[in-house]
Formats: sequence, C-alpha cells, structure tokens
Amino acid sequence: MHIEFYGATSGITGSCHILRANGQLVLLDCGLIQGRREMEAKNREPFPFSPDEISAVVLSHGHIDHSGRIPLLVKQGYQGPIYAQNATGDLCEILLEDSASLQERDAQYQNKFRKRKNKPPIEPLYTLEDARNALANIVGMRYREKKEILPGISIRLQDAGHIMGSCSVEVWLNENGVQRKIVFSGDLGQYDTPILNDPAVIREADHVLIESTYGNRRHRDRQMTIDEIGEIISTASHQHGNLLIPAFAVGRSQEILYFLGKYYDEWELDRWEVFLDSPMAIKASKVYWDYPHLYDEEATRLRRNVNEMPPFKALHLTTSVQESMAINNIKSGAIIIAGSGMCNGGRIVHHLKQNIARQGTHVMIVGYQAHGTLGRRLVEGDERIKIHGDYYPVRAQIHTVGGLSAHADVDDLSRWIGNFSNDPAVHVVHGEAQSKQDFRDRLEGELGFKADVPEMGEVLEL
Repeated sequence: MHIEFYGATSGITGSCHILRANGQLVLLDCGLIQGRREMEAKNREPFPFSPDEISAVVLSHGHIDHSGRIPLLVKQGYQGPIYAQNATGDLCEILLEDSASLQERDAQYQNKFRKRKNKPPIEPLYTLEDARNALANIVGMRYREKKEILPGISIRLQDAGHIMGSCSVEVWLNENGVQRKIVFSGDLGQYDTPILNDPAVIREADHVLIESTYGNRRHRDRQMTIDEIGEIISTASHQHGNLLIPAFAVGRSQEILYFLGKYYDEWELDRWEVFLDSPMAIKASKVYWDYPHLYDEEATRLRRNVNEMPPFKALHLTTSVQESMAINNIKSGAIIIAGSGMCNGGRIVHHLKQNIARQGTHVMIVGYQAHGTLGRRLVEGDERIKIHGDYYPVRAQIHTVGGLSAHADVDDLSRWIGNFSNDPAVHVVHGEAQSKQDFRDRLEGELGFKADVPEMGEVLEL
C-alpha cells in the first residue's frame, strides 16, 4: 500500500493523487493546472501514470482545478467509475462541458495563428464529446455513505463546506490483513459561512492529506467583510460608476447573490441594476436551489421564507452574448457579476475592457487570484493591464474583499485537523510553497502533529 503525490504539490491547482492497494489504483481528483500559459501547457504533458491502469476515481468536488482533466483521462483510456457526491455530479455536468467548449475554442484560436506561420494545427486538450463520455461514468453518492468501491478499498464522503457537494474523502485500504485509513481533505470551507454547513468532523486516520491554500493567512472577520461590501456599493453609487465583481460560477456567485438578497434594503440596491452575466453561474445556481437538504440552518430558514424576503426586482440573468454586450451601454448604476473569478477569461474580461479605464468604476475582488492571472495583476496594483492585445490604464478603484473566500484560512484548517484524536501523519498539499511550509511548521510547532510537504512524484509506503 502506498500514496503517490502528483498534482497540487508544486502549486495550488491540478489536484491529483494516487492510492495503491491490492494491485488496484485509486485516483483522488484529476484537476487542470491553471495560471500562466506556460503552467497550463503542462496539462498536455503525459500523465505520470497510465490512465488505463486506474481502477477508480474519487472526486472531492467540481471545481476545474480538481475535476478538469477527467475528460482527458477518459479520452486516454480510463473507462471506470468516477465517484462523487450527487451535487458534485450535477455541477460537473456544467463545469466540464464548459471547460471542453473553452478547450475547443482555444485550439481554434491558436490554429489561426499557427496556420499563418505554416505550423501544424493542434487538437483541443479534450472535446465536448470527451467531457460527455466522462460524465456518463460518474457514480453519485450521498454524504456519510460508506461504500466498498474495489476489493479491500472503501470510501466515505464527508461535507467539506467549500462549495455545494464538496467532500473530504475517507478511504480505508486493506491489504494482506493490514488496514490503513487515509483522509483527503479536498478543499475545506470556512466555518460559519452562509448557505453551506461547516466542514464535517472526522476523528481518526493514519494519514491525512490537507490543503493549504491559506495555510499562512487569516481571513477578515465576516461581519467586517459584509460591512465593507456595503461601503463599496455605497461609494460606487455616489461616484456614479459601475461595480464589477469577478466571481467563480460555482460557489462565489451564489454567495454574492445571497448577500445582495439578504441586505437588499440596507444596501439600497433598488438604486442598482444587478446582472448575473454568466450562463454557467445561472445553471449552477439552479443546482444550489435543487439541493436544499445540504443548506445550513440560516439558508434553510431563508429559503423557507423566500416569499417574505425583499423582492430582488433589479436582478437580470443574462445568458446570451447579445444581452451581455448590451450591458456595455450602461455607464452607471450596474453591478455586474461575471466569470471567470480570476479574470483570465470569460465575460468579465470584456466588462473590464469597457470599464477599467473609467473614473468611478469599482472592481471588487472576492476570491483567490493565482499568479499570472489578470486578477492577480489588479490586486497587485498594476497601473495598466493588457486585454486582448491592447493596454488599458487602470483608473478603476480595486477592492480586495478577503473574507468571502470559499477556502478555510489557517485557523479554520487548524480547527479541522485538530479534530483528529489519534495523531495521524499529515501531508500538506494544494498551496503555494511558502503557505505549505508555514502551515507545516504550525502543524508541528503549535499543534503537535508529524507533518511534511511532499514533493511531486513522491511515494509514501503505508
């Protein structure tokens, strides 16, 4: 029995690990590597294993950095089951088909330039057909349901509180009369956040793989964050500008809408036109609506009393390109929620192009921005940015609202790992180098765990 560490060891994206027991290979996640173009090019490199040797895939949640290479895995020969929480399966239908469409468009765009230079065309990383073939292999599971997926290998999915359907994965490996229990945290959410429940308590494991996206940082207090959003909206209103909110289609968009509905009167949103300009976020919001049994207590209460909430008359769900383009005619009084969350594609890029150089525009960054992305450059204060080959001065006011992150901060991570009572070995993954190292030091120095930061390709015998 052993663990092989691959994706998200040298960065945050591209989650992927292997468990081996009884001659069977279980893949935990199979995510896309995201960031700079040279980083994303690594997605075209061969897998460090043979896809047709994989016995089963277990998916922690639907975000593309955890699920985005599953269609490629299937394209290259994997034909087995993909275990996921039921809501994750529904979200993957949206996310993977969208990812495939992006891959096809990107290949088409690049091939125009390659043809001019007499270079051979490239194929998309995978196609819409590949994505649909992968989706056909998803096996839905409920939380807290223990299931033997292979001889001597059982799993149980626990709520990770990150996005709808997100999981921490418990895995029991039995080989030659020896049992080992491995827990993979997946992406953990913050405690006491709206809509979703807190991360589930897990008490025992021999080995824990834990993410460390915010392994050395604390989020801002939740109420202070809500107050800050209200202040940003008020300032933008008085300056007669638009407010742009780059938001991930799954999780963040729904949370933003939740707050806009809850504080509709307090934030005087009747002065605004609110646009959810993301077909994917609109579809994902329907999935959120379809899983009320996964809500936390407050969201359950608000849903039950939905007809008593202030009417959200100013909300527009824009699905077509024409509707999205029409928003550009609005110079003041529009709140525009659009993807991608890191501004490295999608409709938000077009809205930035139209608004970023205008005084009075406000941009509210509400999620993690990876190195190399347009969102990261805005957060770091670049005075001009490049969009579609042209440079634009940044005259808009940029706000970074850290308290809305769907990721656990260092205190949340410590609280979750502190539930383990039997002193497991802890392996820190899924974070930038300094974050992983700092969290490893905290685990050992303050929390008393034996911890390490695995290298890419490292094999741990169990």
